[in-house]
Amino acid sequence: MRKGSRTGWRNSRKRTMKHKAVALISGGLDSLLAAKIMMEQNIDVIGVAFVMSAASRDPEIFTKRIKESAKDIGVSVKIIDISKKFLLVLKDPHYGYGANINPCIDCKILMLKEAKRVMEEKKADFVITGEVLGERPMSQRKDALNIIKKKSSLGGHLLRPLSAKLLDVTEPEKKGIVKREKLLAIEGRSRKKQLALAKKYGINKYFTPAGGCLLTYPSFAKKVKDLIKRDELSEDNITLLKYGRHFRLDDSTRVIIGRDEEDNKKIVSLKKKKDIILRLKDEAGPYGLLRGKTTKENIGKAAELVISHSKAKKQPEIKVEFWKNSKKKELMEAKPIGREKIDKIRVS
Repeated sequence: MRKGSRTGWRNSRKRTMKHKAVALISGGLDSLLAAKIMMEQNIDVIGVAFVMSAASRDPEIFTKRIKESAKDIGVSVKIIDISKKFLLVLKDPHYGYGANINPCIDCKILMLKEAKRVMEEKKADFVITGEVLGERPMSQRKDALNIIKKKSSLGGHLLRPLSAKLLDVTEPEKKGIVKREKLLAIEGRSRKKQLALAKKYGINKYFTPAGGCLLTYPSFAKKVKDLIKRDELSEDNITLLKYGRHFRLDDSTRVIIGRDEEDNKKIVSLKKKKDIILRLKDEAGPYGLLRGKTTKENIGKAAELVISHSKAKKQPEIKVEFWKNSKKKELMEAKPIGREKIDKIRVS
C-alpha cells in the first residue's frame, strides 16, 4: 500500500469515528427520548442508571426494568449503586427537600457527579439527561437546572436535549458535535409532545411518571423522617421501612408488624442479630420484629401489637412465641390493645 493511501485511510477513519455521550437512564420516557435524539445525531450513547435503596422498593426489579426499557431503544446500561452516598445526601441535603422528603436537587447533583466520572473513564464528550424545563416543581425550574449544572462540575458538558433550545448553548453544540436545530424546546408538565415522540420512535417500555421515587410518597417519607430524627438512618433500616406497619415504642425501639405473608418473610429475612421475632403460638397471623431495647416490657408491647393485628384480637389472652435465636424460642401471654393506643405509637 502506498504511503498516501494509508494516510488517507487514517484521515477517513478519524472523520467517521463517533462522538460519545453518557446518558442518565431512569427508565422513564424523558430519559429514553433524550438518548434516542442523540442517537439520531450519530452519537454513541453510553447508558448509566443509579440505584438507591432508599428510593426504590425493590432495586433488583427496578434494575431489570431499566435494562429492558433501554434495550428497547438499543442502549446498554451500566448500573451504579450509590445507596451509601445517597444516605448522606438524604440526611442533610444542602438544597432541602421537596413536598415530602425527596432531596431532588442534591440527588441529581450526586448522580451527575458520578456520571462525570463515567464520562472521563469512557472518554466521552458530554453527559445528557431527560430533564424538561418546568416539568418538576423543585428540580426542573431554570434556576435549579443552573445550580445542578454548576454544582455537578459538568458546566457546558451537560446537555438536556428535550429543552435544549430554551437553555444556554452547550459545549457539544459549540463544537459542532451536536446540531442545535435538531434539539427540542419542550417546557412544562404536559406530556403530549413526549407521547407523540414515543409513538414516532416506537418506544413502549417505560416507567409511568407516577411510578417514581419512594421518598415522594407521604407515608414512606414520614417513616424516613422518624429515622433521621432518631439518628437511625442506615441501609438496613431504610430497607425495613418498605415492609409492614411501623411503631415507635421509645427513642431507640421500633416494632414492625407484617401485613401479609410476603411481609412476614421479608421481616424474618431482615432480622439482625439482636432483633427479636414474634408470632402467635397456635394460630396464623402476622410476624413482628422488635429492634432496639429488647426489655421484657418492650417484648410485651410488641406481643400486644402482634395480637392486635391478627384475627385472634377478639380473644381475651393468647400465647405469643418470640426469639432472638430460632432454636431458643420463649413463650408469653399477652392481650390485644385498643385502636387509640395503636394509633398513638404508629409511625405514619
